Amino acid sequence: MSGLLGARTCPGPGEASDLKSPLGAKFREPLTEGRFQQLFGDAEQEPELPAEARLTRLWRWRARACSGPGAWRLLLARLPPLRWLPRYRWRAWLLGDAVAGVTVGIVHVPQGTFAVLSLMTGSAVERLVPEPLGRNLSGIEREQLDAQRVGAAAAVAFGSGALMLGMFALQLGVLATFLSEPVVKALTSGAALHVLVSQLPSLLGLPLPRQIGCFALFKTLAAVLMALPRSSPAELTISALSLALLLPVKELNVRFRDRLPTPIPGEIVMVLLASVLCFTSSLDTRYNVQIVGLLPGGFPQPLLPNLAALPRILADSLPMALVTFAVSASLASIYADKYSYTIDSNQELLAHGVSNLISSLFSCFPNSATLATTSLLVDAGGNTQLAGLFSCAIVLSVLLWLGPFFYYLPKAVLACINISSMRQMFFQMQELPQLWRISRVDFAVWMVTWVAVVTLSVDLGLAIGVVFSMMTVVCRTQRVRCLALGLAEGTELYRPLRENHKLLQVPGLCILSYPTPLYFGTRGQFRHNLEWHLGLGEGGKETPKTDGPPDAVAEPVRVVVLDCSGVTFADAAGAREVVQLASRCQDAGIHLLLAHCNVSVLGTLTQAGLLDRVTPEQLFVSVQDAAAHALERLEHTGPKTCTVWV
Repeated sequence: MSGLLGARTCPGPGEASDLKSPLGAKFREPLTEGRFQQLFGDAEQEPELPAEARLTRLWRWRARACSGPGAWRLLLARLPPLRWLPRYRWRAWLLGDAVAGVTVGIVHVPQGTFAVLSLMTGSAVERLVPEPLGRNLSGIEREQLDAQRVGAAAAVAFGSGALMLGMFALQLGVLATFLSEPVVKALTSGAALHVLVSQLPSLLGLPLPRQIGCFALFKTLAAVLMALPRSSPAELTISALSLALLLPVKELNVRFRDRLPTPIPGEIVMVLLASVLCFTSSLDTRYNVQIVGLLPGGFPQPLLPNLAALPRILADSLPMALVTFAVSASLASIYADKYSYTIDSNQELLAHGVSNLISSLFSCFPNSATLATTSLLVDAGGNTQLAGLFSCAIVLSVLLWLGPFFYYLPKAVLACINISSMRQMFFQMQELPQLWRISRVDFAVWMVTWVAVVTLSVDLGLAIGVVFSMMTVVCRTQRVRCLALGLAEGTELYRPLRENHKLLQVPGLCILSYPTPLYFGTRGQFRHNLEWHLGLGEGGKETPKTDGPPDAVAEPVRVVVLDCSGVTFADAAGAREVVQLASRCQDAGIHLLLAHCNVSVLGTLTQAGLLDRVTPEQLFVSVQDAAAHALERLEHTGPKTCTVWV
């Protein structure tokens, strides 16, 4: 039997304690947790401090943060340009940042930032400031209504910014960890489809009202199909020519990215050509082509939004803040993975919170990162945040001086720029076959999130995707099987017993591994699995079950080793379940040994009263040590076996 565990006889009083097998393997005595701590010392744990000491430590930490070096570190963390600007490669990056920034700035001038967020803002504004029914408004009344709606939109932006700053103060950027990769990619792909459908009226020259709420995508598609006979041939031609120019240029930029000093600015060329063509041919008057028209000039005076309306707008500001954070963090993570850098989710909250809070003072509605312009920035050759400075300069110049130059720009061209810029978001669907092969669960998360985003709305789809993703994790922890382990002959390795594996079992010894956290959601499954393996049913002690070969020896279990290496944490309910197991094993005459418990789990089990049911000599540092001790206990005749392979 000793050969089954790869152990040798214990040395006598005069023999060396460091034995070697013919193959050169060394052996040692089995180590309990207590013996290991005596030999090598306990794992250093920070002692629990009283509340006064914790407050004192926090005050000292804040005092160090307020010192010169601490303030500089904080400034570097919160103002990223201070870190990357001194290392900026001016010759290699400046041209790309300039072209990309100007391109994004030109596209930003006549449009809103993010179509989905714009739809959510429009829905909130119409609910907060509804248009009077049953009567026509005079010019003055219309101006007053528009002013109230602008104020409501600014108040929503203020509320969203304040909420994101509050989330930053609470360090809730950790919420981004719940945005799994399937949720992120499905969210961005579904939102890109929303943006695509919202651009169809401009693409076809159909002046249709925007649809809001659930099923808005299908409502828009239905309205477009019904109005399709009234589409403008001129704008269809402009759209076709624009796409025929933009798509090949983008493909060339991708294929020859390493050879081109900067990507070809197809969007800028398209805007200039379309504006000149529309002006010289009078397309707006001769063919009723929709153009950008007159852009308001000048810089608005700062004005604090109506704070009395804040309680009413919180119901709208909260989902907008969450969508802003989710979309921004998702886009950041996609490009961080693509270009091998890391992001700080809390910094995203700070940046968007400050942006929305300050812009609300200048009559702006909520803003966020956007799918189209982010892709456009990357495709146009943007390298760093300096591209944003060029975009801001373009927008500011248009507000102050250059507004009339965009008067004749066809809206169809802007729609084509947005659509062509989102192709990378749609290309993510090409990964679905590979995702199906890797993980069916992740594939299901992707599909559920995408269908919810497309069918309902971005905010509801995001919530459904996150909840479904978390539920799959919980369900998988509850479906984990408790595995019976056997020894691979000639080694010290224990592996799950299977019929096609040549693994060895010791009669009377059961080694079980439970590879999942032990908490209130898994305690029932844990109890059922242990009862099944040890024969601890309600009717008393039964013949134990085995996962081994059919001819395995089945006799009552006398010693059970529970491998806890896969138990990453345990809560109070799970810990009490282990204590109850120890008590039932003791009543049934089964010697329970625990192996490879981490410090946190062992501490929780101890606090739950485990040491009232077992002794410290029943807690071992590894399965090998526990198995060697179990074999010694099972041995009644012959030499005493109490050594372990190392």
